[in-house]
Amino acid sequence: MTTIKTKILRGRILSFRSEPKSPEDRHAFTYEEDGAVLIADGKILASGSFDEVVKKAPSETPVTDHRPHLICAGFIDTHLHFPQAQVIASWADQLLDWLNDYTFPAEIRFADKAHGKRIANGFYDALIANGTTSAVAYCSSHPNSVDAYFEEAEQRGMLMLGGKTMMDRNAPDALCDTAQSGYDDSKSLISKWHGRGRAHYVITPRFAITSTPEQLEAAGTLLREHPDCHLQTHLSENHNEIAFTRELYPEEDHYLGVYDKYGLLGPKSLFGHCIHLSAHEREIMSETGSVAVFCPTSNLFLGSGLFDKAEVENAGIRTAVATDVGGGTSYSMLRTLDEGYKILQLQRQRLHPLTAFFWATLGNAQALSLSDRIGTLDAGTDADIVVLNAKATPAMALRMETVETLSEELFVLQTLGDDRSVVETYVAGQASKTSA
Repeated sequence: MTTIKTKILRGRILSFRSEPKSPEDRHAFTYEEDGAVLIADGKILASGSFDEVVKKAPSETPVTDHRPHLICAGFIDTHLHFPQAQVIASWADQLLDWLNDYTFPAEIRFADKAHGKRIANGFYDALIANGTTSAVAYCSSHPNSVDAYFEEAEQRGMLMLGGKTMMDRNAPDALCDTAQSGYDDSKSLISKWHGRGRAHYVITPRFAITSTPEQLEAAGTLLREHPDCHLQTHLSENHNEIAFTRELYPEEDHYLGVYDKYGLLGPKSLFGHCIHLSAHEREIMSETGSVAVFCPTSNLFLGSGLFDKAEVENAGIRTAVATDVGGGTSYSMLRTLDEGYKILQLQRQRLHPLTAFFWATLGNAQALSLSDRIGTLDAGTDADIVVLNAKATPAMALRMETVETLSEELFVLQTLGDDRSVVETYVAGQASKTSA
């Protein structure tokens, strides 16, 4: 008979139940000054006060003491590009120039599986170093790149989402598939990867500009055939992008109408950016339960515009937040939240740190329809956990001398934190940062 090995992580624990309605909304989250998480076989068995958790543990269960650090659910990144690991921090103009000058040349190299495997190793190291335990990524148009992406995730035991980018026009020939080959390749990859271990396949037409109507129709067919898969694409990031899309699809009332026509909207459909939506587009996104993904560092870096969180959420649209590496400038969700705060502040929308940490954990899990698996420290969920130190740098330690509340500490992490604040990252209960 196999004995299940248990472990306890001790520290100050923070886990969300819902989005805080105000800083005083203590019903939205659990916070324990001396807390613990009991883990076995990659799952959380219990969390709460240390004294109570210890009572539920087998005798002689080892305790890893992370006090005085903060233990939270691992961060979730809902939109980034695996093949852009070597183009992050490239001097650029705006979106379409960025794609042609940097992204497409970099993606061509992913035809070589060995190149994809090497980049995957560094890509996942960066995620782990920054406390990100799950992410949703675009691979290149090569099936090789999807294999490299999911093989690395499988080796590390990570819950990851991703898929082959489908594009059959307005890109270099070396990157273009066809409507039929894009469908066939995606179908084969879904069969190979979706539901294997912790892998989730995402049907991935890059955006309307790089897909013909025939390919978007094929993507819609895939989604109908595999309704448990996610879909990801881009929407209304840049004014030139919107204008070009309208030229390619003049029969549609607006950009979102293109995706709507081919059945690509729904509760598992993730639309990156959504900065310049019309009122009608917001209405349709709300009705279909589609998700708008805010990518603050990318929006600033490429000069795309300011995401209006209040307008989008007041329309009833579900939202998520993401790094968008490599247009985004950091793998860190902490840095991403900091830039998101500034974008919203410019519009007199203040992002409270409790809301920010909810967004990067349970909020993103809910946006992915995966909150039963990730995003909290609840019993029965996967043991994906990050341990954070708000005194990681001299400047942070000096500021923390005057901090008196949890919210103030979270804001220090959100504003000054980065990978140096990540003490440890646990993936399925296994310490991963120190072994990366």
